[in-house]
Amino acid sequence: MKRIWAFVMTLGVGSSAFAALDVGEAAPDFTTSAAVAGKVYNYSLKESLAKGPVVLFFFPAAFSTGCSIEANEFAQNIDKFGALGATVIGVSGDDIDTLSKFSVKECHGKFPVASDGSKSIMKSYDAVMQNYPDFANRISYVIAPNGSVVYNYLGLNPSRHVDKTLGALREWSKDKKK
Repeated sequence: MKRIWAFVMTLGVGSSAFAALDVGEAAPDFTTSAAVAGKVYNYSLKESLAKGPVVLFFFPAAFSTGCSIEANEFAQNIDKFGALGATVIGVSGDDIDTLSKFSVKECHGKFPVASDGSKSIMKSYDAVMQNYPDFANRISYVIAPNGSVVYNYLGLNPSRHVDKTLGALREWSKDKKK
């Protein structure tokens, strides 16, 4: 049943009230189980921000059509994010075993995906889908190393998140150099 709802939401039928963190707000810190290339480890946003900006994207369900498209596009463009000094992490309510497989198959081992079974991370980022609280909205954030949100984007079209976050990172990098 979970996969059916995820598919319906991918088509844009699900409700997704927009209530994202505003630009300039502090991004809530979190630590959770994540997987990259099938290996599970403890991910810390604070530790990642110490290395540079972070692109944090929420997605409804691993292996649903839209989420697989989005993960593939982030994987294909990971070098562009790296060139801007950024790391990428995806978060969903899926269990870590599912995400471990997803990290290999759809993320191609290029970036981590984290489990938020308690939905506490999704809630702290206003990323819970209003009518389907077991799922995250498809929302992406760019977070500066100081922990502030510099960009957010909510959209059901999975293909736009990579372009939008890359563009925001480029702008942030330009502004930072001024």
